[in-house]
Amino acid sequence: MTVTALPARITRFPFPFRADSYRYSTNVEPARVPVVTEAGEWGGAILDVDAEYADELAQRERILAADPTRLTVLPHMRPACWDALHTVLRELAALHPQVMELRREGHELLWRNDLLGVEQRFRDGEDDSLPGGPLGFLGSQVQDDIVLLDQREGSLWADAGLVTFAADWSLRFDVGMRFLEVHGPVPRVHEEGIISRAERFLMRLQPGQEYRRTNWTMSVDRRLDQSTEVYPAWGRDRRLIAEAPAQELAERLQLRVEVQHLIRLGASGAVMFLIRTYMLSLAELAQVSAWQARFGRVLAELPDDMAEYKGLTRFRHHAADWLLSPQSPPEPS
Repeated sequence: MTVTALPARITRFPFPFRADSYRYSTNVEPARVPVVTEAGEWGGAILDVDAEYADELAQRERILAADPTRLTVLPHMRPACWDALHTVLRELAALHPQVMELRREGHELLWRNDLLGVEQRFRDGEDDSLPGGPLGFLGSQVQDDIVLLDQREGSLWADAGLVTFAADWSLRFDVGMRFLEVHGPVPRVHEEGIISRAERFLMRLQPGQEYRRTNWTMSVDRRLDQSTEVYPAWGRDRRLIAEAPAQELAERLQLRVEVQHLIRLGASGAVMFLIRTYMLSLAELAQVSAWQARFGRVLAELPDDMAEYKGLTRFRHHAADWLLSPQSPPEPS
């Protein structure tokens, strides 16, 4: 097999497993360091504009139109939203200078994004000068979900966000919670001190410092919006997919990976989480034999409480059997 034979969705995929078993950990590493995989490479930049760019932003627009609470900002977080807007738009413009630009013109700023046909003038600090305000407008330009954490009283608080592509959680429910409370339902992490260590690490971040981590689960079909608000639209498929024929299961079940960037904003001091979601079906994973075998072993070995929390209990052994079966499709030559 040659790497060039694989589509970009596979060569750029952030395959998250470095061993044949998985346990929760902080797994934080510096951002912008490329990760070479068996299929290609990912992670050389904070933001990733790919072939799904326009489609995913159109999905976000439809989700926000149906449920405006996916964008929630507590009043004291307005400065952090403007800080996030400037930080991320500058990053986009630096990555794609031929098609994106942020410049000041007198008392106004001009954002140009030729990929979307956008030319937007706005006044710094004036929410009404941008459609959706600073955080809403930012979400119309990047594929990432965005959560902003305030630091006070010796804790981090999830006090603002734009989240349309959640994996079985709800921004509406979590906004205003402490960082430790947000992660309350996750098994093992509190007993092992993982979340408290992660919070201490984040609170020590200095302005401009950038780190990243990955997280993973599985979903049925390429559905980005798996928030708890729309559980009836996706929960039934997750319950029934184990009954599907083997090839249908392989084509519909997705390994869903989040690349989470953790950045201390300079002006406001808030911690910004950028959460970018990628998905590959089991059939696509099987085009990279090392990934097929490793993910199969991870699923087979995963402890029951972790499988239950991730919602994998009904189908994970079926998925592992398919991945580890010699009848799975061979790699393309």
